[in-house]
Amino acid sequence: MTVPPPFPNIAIPAASTKNVTAQVRLLCTTDLHAHLLPYDYFADQDDRPHGLARIATLIRTARAEAQNVFLFDNGDALQGTPIGDMTPQDGSDWHGPHPVISAMNHLRYDAATLGNHEFNFGIDWLCRAISEAKFPFTCANVRKGGCTLDRDGNPFLPPYFLLKQQVLDDSGERHLVTLGIIGLVPIQVNTWDRIHLQDRVQAHDMVESAQRIVPQVRAEGADIVILLAHTGIDTDPAYPMMENAALPLAALPGVDAIITGHCHGIFPQRHAVPPHHQHPLVSGVDHARGRLNGTPALMAGAFGSHLGVMDLNLRRDGDTWALTRVQSELRPTAPQGRAPVPADPTLMAQLAPAHQATLRLTQRPIGHATTRLHSYLALASPNKSVEVINALQQQCLAQAVAGTADGELPLVSAACAVKTGGLGGPGNYTNVPAGPLCLRHAADLYPFPNVLCGLRVTGADLRDWLERAAICFAQVTPGAQDAPLLNPHIPGHDFDVIHGLSYVIDLSQPARFDRAGRLVNPDARRISDLSHAGKPVRDNARFLLATNNYRASGGGPYRTMPDSAVVYTSPKTMRDLLISHLATTPLEPPENTDETWRFAPLPGTTVILETAPDVVNDPSALRAARATPLGQNSDGFIRLRISL
Repeated sequence: MTVPPPFPNIAIPAASTKNVTAQVRLLCTTDLHAHLLPYDYFADQDDRPHGLARIATLIRTARAEAQNVFLFDNGDALQGTPIGDMTPQDGSDWHGPHPVISAMNHLRYDAATLGNHEFNFGIDWLCRAISEAKFPFTCANVRKGGCTLDRDGNPFLPPYFLLKQQVLDDSGERHLVTLGIIGLVPIQVNTWDRIHLQDRVQAHDMVESAQRIVPQVRAEGADIVILLAHTGIDTDPAYPMMENAALPLAALPGVDAIITGHCHGIFPQRHAVPPHHQHPLVSGVDHARGRLNGTPALMAGAFGSHLGVMDLNLRRDGDTWALTRVQSELRPTAPQGRAPVPADPTLMAQLAPAHQATLRLTQRPIGHATTRLHSYLALASPNKSVEVINALQQQCLAQAVAGTADGELPLVSAACAVKTGGLGGPGNYTNVPAGPLCLRHAADLYPFPNVLCGLRVTGADLRDWLERAAICFAQVTPGAQDAPLLNPHIPGHDFDVIHGLSYVIDLSQPARFDRAGRLVNPDARRISDLSHAGKPVRDNARFLLATNNYRASGGGPYRTMPDSAVVYTSPKTMRDLLISHLATTPLEPPENTDETWRFAPLPGTTVILETAPDVVNDPSALRAARATPLGQNSDGFIRLRISL
């Protein structure tokens, strides 16, 4: 893999003994997930209020306001929409660089790090994509080799680099400033993408890695040390292998600023923001000053929703630069109550060929659906868009194990609705019409490059799986009126439904687990009346479970299943299996979809679910969920009152 040189040769001016001051501006994006244009390839609409093309307009303005400006990306940029996932794959008619890298080259990014989703298509694909970048990638805690590799072995990417840049001081004279840039990614990639990483690369603990490298970067001449840390803000006490480790990272000596991401939130929040964006006000999290454990920090949302801007005031005494003041802000592409920022026409033109190639790909006919499938109510009642995936997983796994001892086991299947609103907004739902289907509809139903896995499990495993799935719901007091249905800190795609079972979810009970999969309420049980084929499920009963490699590897709040439990791994992605299925069979949900799960009755109790306004066009689904529309909120979601 060829990595571009980190910086050009620069003539270093002679050191000055006088005190000088300079201003340096850092711009950052994070979690773009290939949202380049204001275009939704799943809905075939060009009106989305976010995306890198709109961010580009903000970048141009921010650069015009300051003299010494650097632009960074914090990971999860390459994956997430068809222009990033499908167009750069072998077999499409696109032969240029990865469209995300092309856009970043056009915008003159100075550096980037990797997010966990950069590994979704494998190491070779990733190396090929980033080799086309005209800027360096850095990642300090991923190294080549298997899990036995010495942690001081060969890095997968440069663990850091020194960005040497001449800057103009406040009197117009030039001086050399050296920025030390360190990239970090959650260690959980080892499990989430084990199928791609095993025996090739290994991630190590972010905090432990940064502790070793920050002093080294300082010793090699960095004036300012910046962490590009693809990690969120977990307010729990620090623990080893922490996924969202922004707070302990920010507390490390020698770190001057930290750029965060991964959890799709925003930081700092100095103005009114939707509740689902907010972090609790806890020790170490200072929104007013924009600091985490005293260190300047930014988290710029997701999908190109915000540009992070951090202004550093520097003073040099002799040969030493020091921070004297920092001011940070987030600039949204869609300011509340105003029209979205216009897309940058030069970037739109740059991406036009890749966009047209993506449209040709996503509009290719592939089959037929017998009924409309949407995920608007997937968190309120059994959902057809989930059950078609469950049925396909069951069918494919049954074929794979036919004639074996595992083929004699009762077969069930776990799947979730991937798109359930949340931070993605009211357009972030699956919506597949009845009738002819195109490739974009398959990508809408299954947007991730996961593969099918078959697992040997017990009845106790299934009960545990469902308890972990049910953490997405808030605890509801019996008799409450219009209580929130969902826990705003748990994404809806953590809610797996297991087809082939029937069960009840009791919302009056607290969640048994937290998002990290830790047991927090040992006496709590939300799942009851668990049965298979009309009979109660015993803990020692044996089953075969169809799921995906992400879940089997411990993705979300789920347990990592041992290798001995895995009986089958598909060579094809679930999306490819769906496309192959549609070539010969109409897409339709299985019978008895409505009999999978239900909420335990809580007489006189109502809850509120926010979902896409288009749900009002499916009155039968509203009736099945016992839902009554109450009107839209300021974020564009419609509020539904659901009777329990």
